Amino acid sequence: MSNLFDVIPASFFNYLASGSNNRIYADCLLKIYEAYEREVSYRIPRERIRDVLAAYIFDNRVEMPEAGMASLTPAEQANLIIRNFTQSDVGWLEEDSDDATFERHIVMTERGILLAEFLQNLAQPEKEEFSGYIYAIYNTLHTREQWKENPYVDGLKSVYRNARLLSRSLKRLSTFIKKIIERMVREETLESLTENLLEYCEGSFVREYARLTRQQNIHLYRDYIRKMLDRFRDRAELFERLTEGCMAEEMLDRAGAEDRVADMIASTRQFLTEDYDAIMREIKHKINVYLQIAVGRARFLRNREADTRGFVEQTLKILLEDAGADLKETLPEEMRPMFLFDTNEFLDRGSLRYPRRIQTIRKSTEQDYVEMTQQDIDTAREEQKREADNPYNKALMRTYLERQMGGRTSLRAEELPMESGRDLLCALSAVAYGQENGFDIAAEEGYVDTGHLILRRFTITRS
Repeated sequence: MSNLFDVIPASFFNYLASGSNNRIYADCLLKIYEAYEREVSYRIPRERIRDVLAAYIFDNRVEMPEAGMASLTPAEQANLIIRNFTQSDVGWLEEDSDDATFERHIVMTERGILLAEFLQNLAQPEKEEFSGYIYAIYNTLHTREQWKENPYVDGLKSVYRNARLLSRSLKRLSTFIKKIIERMVREETLESLTENLLEYCEGSFVREYARLTRQQNIHLYRDYIRKMLDRFRDRAELFERLTEGCMAEEMLDRAGAEDRVADMIASTRQFLTEDYDAIMREIKHKINVYLQIAVGRARFLRNREADTRGFVEQTLKILLEDAGADLKETLPEEMRPMFLFDTNEFLDRGSLRYPRRIQTIRKSTEQDYVEMTQQDIDTAREEQKREADNPYNKALMRTYLERQMGGRTSLRAEELPMESGRDLLCALSAVAYGQENGFDIAAEEGYVDTGHLILRRFTITRS
């Protein structure tokens, strides 16, 4: 792995560390980055970049303290900033000319784009949809046609990448909650505590956590994801294709590719089945701790204010007792309410609770009952079993297909028995549970007349 400073130019970070100018240069870089937002590439005429920077300098009354720049016009300052950013030892921008029109263009380098995105994300972090990673993992594994040609690049690698992104995002979420808890401990006033509590209730991480713990969560897809990852690992033919794809994509030998594929499957399965639960438990625990600290802190601040008020009242009472009646007579009218220590309160009908009226039993009733014999109990139990029995469940349909296919690898619709209504229901149920039972169902042209209804032709193949 190459070192960062072997790749970027020597003065790449200088303009962000230039004292009072770093804010200006950071804003200029972001303004240039935003100018490319609606373009088809990161290459636009130099005059447009100059006008964007000149407008920023003029609107914000930017004063550049560098020597000689104070006397320049906004357009001239913008040109100087562009020249600084295009220097070879900075490398944020590049300047080239059109061979046909000789018009000069500004190209934002790849490193400049990454730096602008980094600054933008630090200032305004994007809200992540954690459930989107889960949907992407499930949909990738469920849509076999998507990774049929290259199971490593289009299947396992995509699943592994989304699992790692989900893991990083959840860890950041957990750390963010911890920072809020630490900030709560330092709150000094009830007002700031209330603002922090509102920030928590309206915060994005609460909504994101709720999406993961309600109907849109990984538990709905966990079994299928684990089953498909086990299939990647246990099926020799599929694992061989994954290894070959890894060798071609990552430039590894066979042993290295096999280790990498096995590690990707194991780490993804480990995270989605065990580590995920541990992270979610930690997040839930921190949310509970946050609420407990908020409530405890609110009680502490409220009691502290009550204690302060009590001390003031006691002081005023002592002054009043020492001064006697003369103090009351000499007090101005606006100060007399200060010495009304006893508040007059009253009870209204709304604050009273009426006892609940107990309803009396007006008439006693009784009903005859018949004791069931053992034969009646057995008959009722058998009837319930017959009602609960499902002759077309998934397990039975797998056995049905295995029996119909025998030693073959595929079976056409015409080869299934469809002489009775039960045979027809067995065929339809077997197709419905086909993929879950490990079979591939492929529709074909034409229809089959069963005598009861017309079915589309299909072929059942072992996965």
